[in-house]
Amino acid sequence: MKKKYLLLIGIILVIGLIIYLLLYSLNYIPHKMYSNNDFNIKTYKSLVDKDLDSIDDQTDILNNVREYIKKRPKYKSKYYSTGYPNDNYGVCTDVVAFSLLDAGYDLRELVNQDILNNREMYDIDKVDKNIDFRRVRNLKVYFKNNALSLTKDLSKIEEWQGGDIVIFENHIGIVSDKRNKEGIPFLIHHANIYQKYYEEDILKRYKIVGHYRMS
Repeated sequence: MKKKYLLLIGIILVIGLIIYLLLYSLNYIPHKMYSNNDFNIKTYKSLVDKDLDSIDDQTDILNNVREYIKKRPKYKSKYYSTGYPNDNYGVCTDVVAFSLLDAGYDLRELVNQDILNNREMYDIDKVDKNIDFRRVRNLKVYFKNNALSLTKDLSKIEEWQGGDIVIFENHIGIVSDKRNKEGIPFLIHHANIYQKYYEEDILKRYKIVGHYRMS
């Protein structure tokens, strides 16, 4: 009887550990966060202040993305005649768009102008400024044309800074100033309706196709 009891306890513990590891890997359990100081990394400050608010662009973008996720937008893909969602819904591209907008970069206008100037680079049949800037495939081209291209190598942790923009095959987000125990930054993003936290330790999960900085 005692052996059966111990076996049952062992099975329960193993199942519990498996569930914990699964939830941890899916970021349903928060990961410990570290800062630049923990790795002796100097925090990057831009020399540009696009919107003249006395806050450099890099810091501004990071501050803005934190303000955006505080509202806990719900995930849904919709079309807006105003371009920018105004009903607390959004998708991954809106995280970037709103972060840049309040730093002085209106992606709705900027992407539209870049499309008109470089139509051959964009796979677009009909130009629509209200939605074109909210598509990852268009932002891949825009940032390649207009932002500083940086390393995609996550082992070069000092070259990844909060406020950077990172693009995957079908996803996009803002690099956090928080890091995991390896020094790899968390990602601030909006991926799906099941996402519990907007700031997650997932950079190694996706194939990175672009890493950019506005200034």
